[in-house]
Amino acid sequence: MKYAYFPGCSLSSTGLEYDMSTRKVAQALGIDLWEIPEWNCCGASSAHLTDQLLALALPARNLAIAEAEGLDVAIPCAACYARSKATEVEVRASKEMEQTISEVIERPYTGKARARALLDIFVKDYGLDAIGTMVNKPLKGLKVVSYYGCLLVRPPKLGFDDPEDPQSMDSLIEALGGTPLNWAFKTECCGAAHATAQVEIGLSMIERILSGAKEVGADCIATACPLCMNNLDMRQNQATAKTGEQYNLPIFYFTELMGLALGLKPEELGVNKHFVNTSEVLNKLNEALTRRDTP
Repeated sequence: MKYAYFPGCSLSSTGLEYDMSTRKVAQALGIDLWEIPEWNCCGASSAHLTDQLLALALPARNLAIAEAEGLDVAIPCAACYARSKATEVEVRASKEMEQTISEVIERPYTGKARARALLDIFVKDYGLDAIGTMVNKPLKGLKVVSYYGCLLVRPPKLGFDDPEDPQSMDSLIEALGGTPLNWAFKTECCGAAHATAQVEIGLSMIERILSGAKEVGADCIATACPLCMNNLDMRQNQATAKTGEQYNLPIFYFTELMGLALGLKPEELGVNKHFVNTSEVLNKLNEALTRRDTP
């Protein structure tokens, strides 16, 4: 299995752990990720709010490079996926748009190269059964809430799962030996940049998500978005200062949990780079493994 790989800006900086764990897990599963040479920013919300054609052209260039290689594009970041998928859909739907985009980026793009969410590739292409056979350190006893955020499966015409009650990550956690918990906040917005621009509003949105996870008894939260990771992990102390509630909830990229279940070392996956201490979760997994291996 081979895909073009678009890490995007976040995975080269604030979401470094996501990139580390993605590459390690793909290698362990025998998936070939060909990083798009000289890839450019997808434009994220900045281009989307500035100029519609620019918002389509920026991800189109990356997709066009992959299309020339005959490859679909594996995209870890939820925002990068949403913007890239929107371009693919627009180009597929209109020959006029295809021509316009191709002229702007000065190379052909027909929509043949598909934008694929990394989570969707693991679950549907590689398959949960196949992943299950690779697990040698199951997440036994670990109670996880899957946090998809507001972009990964929305809007419905772009998503690969139910926009209100997605199950892909939950099913993956189960295949890894963990216990996915049902909760009410799996697709709620984390506040995005509100935590910086409108601190009170942003922290209130973060606090609701953390409280929701604690309420159902989660040991940790799994996510697929670098911005969601930053808000829930980096700003957890700020939420505690605001509410007085001690959350102590480790936040993991789903790829980090995959790597742990596949037997990869935590430091290889970037788990040691988190703001919220992950040692309690790691100790719990090690204790469960010891009990399993004890005669």
